[in-house]
Amino acid sequence: MGFFESDVQFGKQELIHAVVPLLKLLTLTVIGVLLAHPKTQIVPKSTFKLLSKLVFALFLPCTIFIHLGESISLKNLTLWWFIPVNVIISTAIGCLLGLLVAVICRPPPEFFRFTVIVTGFGNTGNLILAIVASVCHSEDNAFGSDCHTSGTAYVSLAQWVSVLLVYTLVYHMMEPPMEYYEVVEEDGEIEIVQENLPVNDLSRPLLHEAEWPGMEDKETEHCKTPFIARVFANDFSQTSIPDPDSLEDNHEQPRSPKSIRCLAEPRMVRRIRIVAEQTPVRHILQPPTIATLLALIIGMVPFLKSIVYGDDAPLSFLTDSLDIVAGAMVPSVMLVLGGMIAEGPNESKLGLRTTIGILVARLLILPMLGIGVVFLADKLDLLIEGDRMFQFVLLLQYTTPSAILFGAIASLRGYAVSEASALLFWQHVFALFSLSMYSIIYFKLLLTYN
Repeated sequence: MGFFESDVQFGKQELIHAVVPLLKLLTLTVIGVLLAHPKTQIVPKSTFKLLSKLVFALFLPCTIFIHLGESISLKNLTLWWFIPVNVIISTAIGCLLGLLVAVICRPPPEFFRFTVIVTGFGNTGNLILAIVASVCHSEDNAFGSDCHTSGTAYVSLAQWVSVLLVYTLVYHMMEPPMEYYEVVEEDGEIEIVQENLPVNDLSRPLLHEAEWPGMEDKETEHCKTPFIARVFANDFSQTSIPDPDSLEDNHEQPRSPKSIRCLAEPRMVRRIRIVAEQTPVRHILQPPTIATLLALIIGMVPFLKSIVYGDDAPLSFLTDSLDIVAGAMVPSVMLVLGGMIAEGPNESKLGLRTTIGILVARLLILPMLGIGVVFLADKLDLLIEGDRMFQFVLLLQYTTPSAILFGAIASLRGYAVSEASALLFWQHVFALFSLSMYSIIYFKLLLTYN
């Protein structure tokens, strides 16, 4: 049964299935707005920050471990391979759209790369998990009895790809532009003088804690400098490239000139190695990714899986306890999102035309292209036949607004902090309408033609 092959009619009941789940999430978000609004201050920001840390360190890992570990197997892993691939495809298409937006809308030069990457990288984690949980909350949902478990497992499998992209592609694309720095070379050493850099407006701390708490605290020596631009600048002398030996253990014995000549690397290889060494991939092992790894390991080993998962498993009391904790994830995520929206947008130098361009590209055009990608993948038999939830998760990866994580990355890199704040605010406001519209379209496609 293909993506566009069925005689099932799309009626009032199916429309309710498409809209009501989003109304539930909207209600939770509005509650968060009311609790955190500056005029009421029923709940202080510190409480929302603590709640965000609980989501990151406890609720989300429990959700991933319970549902992914229960569903995963070696056979399923070979069937689900298109889910992480789809994250890469959606990011690549989004970046191409972002490039078109940057060329057509002509943002300030210092925000060219920011426009590209913020259009390309979407929220493939918490928000999709919340949508899936809301859709599957009712027993008469359109995706069957295993709706929540399978949907959460699909989303969780894509987490490691998203985190890897964050600490590689997104991290380096958010590098401060070279134009804001003056490079002075004295006595073979490089001094970087920051000039005319917009002041980072950190009046919205909740934004920096809303999805990946603590990221902005993981500063490195070069995180707030145009490190790659300096390393690959053609007009700098060899001494302007940081010495990789200075980044390693200084206790090693100095090499002889002969051995240095014999082991000399090509300049381009050396530059790539320096950038790779300064890429903070070591931070990838965070609670959600650790939970994903544990779920994959235990779930794919039948003996371990029989001990941990299942009603008759010896450790079923443990998984039941974690499942109870995981139930707090969705309301907590939406309350934190409401608290973030309650603070309102910051001032932005991105420009109205560019902001509208990003909104249209990310929330309207990209989902349409996503429908084409999923339809083509189905025609090529790359998807699980007849699995509506599988297709629904793939479509949602093209539909969500930009990742809230951009707020933390912008703070970490000291670049486009207020612009990221304002853009994320407006994206999530208008996503209420775009998600509703495309949810109806997706349900019509999946239920009418599947």
